Amino acid sequence: MDAVLGKLPQGKNENVLVGFDTADDAGVYRLSANLALVQTLDFFTPIVDDPFTFGEIAAANSLSDVYAMGGKPLSALSIVAFPAKGDMEVLEQILQGGFAKMEEAGCAVLGGHSIADEEIKFGFAVTGTIDPARVLTNGGAKPGDALILTKRLGTGVISTALKKGHASKESVAAAIESMRMLNRQACELTTQFSEKNSNVVYAATDVTGFGLLGHAREMALASKVTIEIDHKKVEALPGALAAIREGFLPGGLKNNREFASCAVSVGANVPPEIETLLYDPQTSGGLLIAVAAASAPALRAALGDAKIPVAIIGRVKERGEQPIVVA
Repeated sequence: MDAVLGKLPQGKNENVLVGFDTADDAGVYRLSANLALVQTLDFFTPIVDDPFTFGEIAAANSLSDVYAMGGKPLSALSIVAFPAKGDMEVLEQILQGGFAKMEEAGCAVLGGHSIADEEIKFGFAVTGTIDPARVLTNGGAKPGDALILTKRLGTGVISTALKKGHASKESVAAAIESMRMLNRQACELTTQFSEKNSNVVYAATDVTGFGLLGHAREMALASKVTIEIDHKKVEALPGALAAIREGFLPGGLKNNREFASCAVSVGANVPPEIETLLYDPQTSGGLLIAVAAASAPALRAALGDAKIPVAIIGRVKERGEQPIVVA
């Protein structure tokens, strides 16, 4: 996809503050000096058995890109692909779950579009707003910053183990709870903290389909820095490492490794299952935040006090031989 996007004309529009040239989470279009639109779209196939829960997760995942930019979601349009002869009660439950999560986010669903397709797909196009001066991109990380990650990793391998009938109830429940959780509070606390402390948060992205290393790579390249991740500080969901050891690896994980590994230097002390976890594609994953090192403990404490899973997992360095170092 990167190879194709790189060939597309981007045009020249001074109001486009964030386009697709830096592989950021959402587009940002300035309407006035103090107001800009944040726009994104995401949809995917079911990853859990319960249709209502699938709808919730799809909505949370779609909203996440707006939160990653520091924005406030305002409206959404649903995107549905469903079998023409499918069970309409299942479709209703998917929509109910999605709409419920949008309501939790304070985001109005204005309508949507559906097509007949043998493979179920669901998601949303989301529009939010932001102050143009407060946009968080993936290109602002600075040498010396600390890296904070909200949410634990492992939804991809756990979902794969579930499909094969080898996931424990505990691991599935933990993964679902993580995927259902909005990044709304993490976004709001982070932006409020930054504003109160002289704008000490410099960059952010959400960790989704490209895995932690894939999204960290995008941040490193956009910021022209090297990101160092301490593998001992990265937390896994219950059952995630067991799923990896048993070989329940989603196709997306293998694609992520093929795509990003050339930009990653891995220390000899890093266990293979931890390295694999870092490539695991996440659904509705957490936020990766670059913050001034001196302020990182206070931000971590603020997020932790709100019961948000959070850890300081690394640091930003001057650009070295590789964009990503796992130590």
